[in-house]
Amino acid sequence: MAKSAITGLVLAGGQARRMGGVDKGLVDINGQTIVEKITRKLEEQCTNVIINANRNLELYRQLGHEVITDQTSGFQGPLAGMLSGLKSIRTEWLITAPCDGPFLSNTYASSMLNAAQSIGAPIAVAKDHERLQPVYTLLHVSTRDSLEAFLNSGERKIDRWFSEFKFAEVLITDCDDMFENINTPEQLEICRGKLARNQAED
Repeated sequence: MAKSAITGLVLAGGQARRMGGVDKGLVDINGQTIVEKITRKLEEQCTNVIINANRNLELYRQLGHEVITDQTSGFQGPLAGMLSGLKSIRTEWLITAPCDGPFLSNTYASSMLNAAQSIGAPIAVAKDHERLQPVYTLLHVSTRDSLEAFLNSGERKIDRWFSEFKFAEVLITDCDDMFENINTPEQLEICRGKLARNQAED
């Protein structure tokens, strides 16, 4: 079963400079923090969920999930969180979601796993109709050593690391707002409005 093979990882380790340093995962959006919304979606699709964070660790732990920090210093971006995740999991696969994206497809994990397995790839990357969305990624545990070496070499560009592998590109079609993220107070208000409308329609 796909669910038993995958651990979900919420990437909440950034500095959120464009939000004035606010910890975006802990922002309240219509009665729940964004990270709560994401972890609940991932729980439905994965055998367990972990959170990568580098501050407010106790607040994240109160959500009931294991919290892991970057093993490299200096807020080195999503790849550092992915590496910490790969070093922590007991499953074969790791799937990631950023803490500032409150919308998540109900078939995200299964779609990514099916795509990776169909071409025998250790990585699947979600995309919209225009481009790849690299923080929405499925990684096989076998990629861990390569990622660690890549980061230790001083590299940070996620697409450059992906290019070292055969990877599946997965078009997400069942969630129009999947890649809507919150980087500014204005975007936060837009997402609050969309979630309120979605809840009213349910």
